[in-house]
This record gives sequence, structure tokens and C-alpha cells, in this order.
Amino acid sequence: MSAEHNEPAAPAVATGPTVPVEPAATAALTVIAPEGVPVLTSGDDLAAVLTPVLERAVWPDGTLGLRPGDVVVVSSKIVSKAEGRLVAARDEEERQAVIAGETVRVVAERARPDGGALRIVENHLGLVMAAAGVDTSDVPPGTALLLPEDPDASARKLRLGLHARTGVKPGVIVTDTFGRPWRRGLVDQAIGAAGVAVQDDRRGEHDSYGRELQVTVIAVADEIAAAAELVKGKATGRPVAVVRGMGHAVTDEDGAGARELIRTPEEDMFRRGVAEDPETH
Repeated sequence: MSAEHNEPAAPAVATGPTVPVEPAATAALTVIAPEGVPVLTSGDDLAAVLTPVLERAVWPDGTLGLRPGDVVVVSSKIVSKAEGRLVAARDEEERQAVIAGETVRVVAERARPDGGALRIVENHLGLVMAAAGVDTSDVPPGTALLLPEDPDASARKLRLGLHARTGVKPGVIVTDTFGRPWRRGLVDQAIGAAGVAVQDDRRGEHDSYGRELQVTVIAVADEIAAAAELVKGKATGRPVAVVRGMGHAVTDEDGAGARELIRTPEEDMFRRGVAEDPETH
């Protein structure tokens, strides 16, 4: 492990191409997942649906609702449902056709015992994930749910709507669940963002021994997404969380969004993958 991970970070300096994120005076987060989010359907106004849920959300100190600096974290599933991203997938053949339609490139593939295939692919958003993000859980039988067409635009729209209804301009993150190379288990990551400095670029700063940091760029939006998932859960009926304590990462402008977190082909040394899993041979 490099010294950059072993030594405490120096105070933040406004360097690098992204919005600098200054550490909070007290290092603490509070994350809540309010109850009462109804089932979303195509055409629903997500901001209108979520506003009363967020306004009656109770914090540990007894206060209610949103305040400046909060980050609203929403699962992509409810965004997709509101945006009408439900498609027919009556059998495995149709499901695979839907996945193929969302796929730009197959990164890895493994045959399943049932004759199907597990594919890790790059989708049209540039995200590398299982089944292109096509989801058949928590949707009506014979259907599948696609990811939002433009998650950053979805985040911007939700932020605008919440600001208009509550007077608070929170950061907004849209999340989805990813597997991880070399690690077991799933983690939520940011696929859309607005009003959040999605990265904290520490390159050019110095550690406590004066060594210059060369590669440290913290994926702030992904870390917020993962923290929110700890209280949202997968089958709890709580697809929304609010994170308090990250006000230093909330920006007045919407910003570039979560797309900024995707590596370009030139800098992604893992991009090529393996077309066929060696275990299948």
C-alpha cells in the first residue's frame, strides 16, 4: 500500500481540474432513509412525489426535512420507473435481446448452467456492469427495467424540482448497484449527479512528510452512494436516502455530473477485458 494511503492527508488545496472539496470541521455523517415512498409509474413527477416524503423525514436530533448542504440519494430504479423505462421481457430470449440492445461492447462472458450467459458489458452510458444494467427485480412479471437514458439529466431535473418545492437546493445523486473486479459483494455507485463535486482531486498536495501526492483522486459521489445504500437496503421499500455532513461537496452549480467518473479509453488499463471467461474453456 502506498504512502498516500498510509499517511494522513494535508489540508485541502484548490488544485486539479475538479471542484476542490474542503474537509468538514467535524468529520461526521448522518444518513437517513425515510419511509413512505410510493410505487412510481411512468409519467410521475419524481420531485413532486419525493417532496412530502423528504419534508416529513425525521433526523436523530428531532428536526424535519432538508437543509442546505444535504445530498439526496435516489436509486436509479425509481428514476427509471418515473421515466417510463419499463420494457417487455417475457422470456430469457427477450431478456437477452433487451440486454443486447443496451450493449455497446462485451467485456466478459460466462455460460450459465441453465444455458444462458452472464455478460459483463459496457452500455451506452459508458458503464461496465452485468447485463448492461437491465433489471428484472421488483418489476411486473414479463418486464425489465432499463437504466435512465441520461442519469445526470435526471439528477439535474430532480434537483431543480426539489429546489422549487422546498426552497433548498440539495446535491442529488442517482445510484445503481455494481459488482467489483477482484472483490466479492455489490456496492452502489453514482451513475448520475447534480450539485455535487463528484471527485476530490488531491494531486499536487503534500502529505505530512512533504511528499507530493501523485494519483489521489477520491470518488466522492461513489462514496456517498455507498454510504446511502447502508440505510436504503435492497428490499426495504426505501429507495431514497439523505446524507448530511457533506455540505463541503455540495455546489451551487449542477456541475459535470457522474459521467466525469468514467475513465476514458486512453486511461483505462482494464478496458479490454476478456471476451470469453477462461473458466468456460
